[in-house]
Amino acid sequence: MDNEASIAAAHAVMADHISALNNRDEGLLAATLHFPHYRLSGSTLKCWETPDAYFEDFRCRAGGDWSHSSADDIRMLAATGDKVHLDVEINRFNTKGDKISSFRALWVMTSLNGVWAAQFRSSFAAK
Repeated sequence: MDNEASIAAAHAVMADHISALNNRDEGLLAATLHFPHYRLSGSTLKCWETPDAYFEDFRCRAGGDWSHSSADDIRMLAATGDKVHLDVEINRFNTKGDKISSFRALWVMTSLNGVWAAQFRSSFAAK
């Protein structure tokens, strides 16, 4: 796979992730993540071995006022045939449509056994 195809696959994973997240479709959301899945927020590294562990933790992290998220200002930083780094602005909104948080995140998209998904994220999110 050439770099252009890798970049397109990484962008598709990001779009699918945000769509599944906002539709609260855990099955489709899990398909956008490789497990174990890693997230470095601030200086705290988390690892979720399974989708169930990830979703249990996500419901706590998102908070009761979270309604939906967007992935904006996506910048491709580097790409090879099986890995792409995306710099993404993540915005979270409440049910009124007010932005409740905004942060930059590095998403590492990889192709494992021919399946593209996010394997690692590093963000500046508060939680």
